[in-house]
Amino acid sequence: MGLSGLAAKGINELSGGEKQRAVLARALAQETPVLLLDEPSTHLDLSHIQSVCSLLTELNRQGKTIILVSHDLNLAAGICSRLLLLDKGRQAALGAPDDVVTIELIRAVYGVEPLLSRHPLTGRPQVGLPLARP
Repeated sequence: MGLSGLAAKGINELSGGEKQRAVLARALAQETPVLLLDEPSTHLDLSHIQSVCSLLTELNRQGKTIILVSHDLNLAAGICSRLLLLDKGRQAALGAPDDVVTIELIRAVYGVEPLLSRHPLTGRPQVGLPLARP
């Protein structure tokens, strides 16, 4: 994740993305069998999001349990094998991404009319929203 250049900086000198990567590195250094992450892609640019997702996927393949909290449905559906969708703190759905990321559930939980498609490489569900045209 390229953190070696940050060693001489104080925590208050780091950008939001650098802090996020440092916190993730600290969690990984503990070498626990379970990793609990809260919004691990916050403040990260696209290249770092891709690196974190690749790393988490590989760690999971190696047997590490990863529990991830995210508001990013596309990220969660893209890398997680099971999703728990909450609605006002209560379980709305639990299961595989295909069973949880549905038009009906997203409409019911978020009150929006989603555009559902499939990722061209993984086939996993992806959520889009109709936005106003510029």
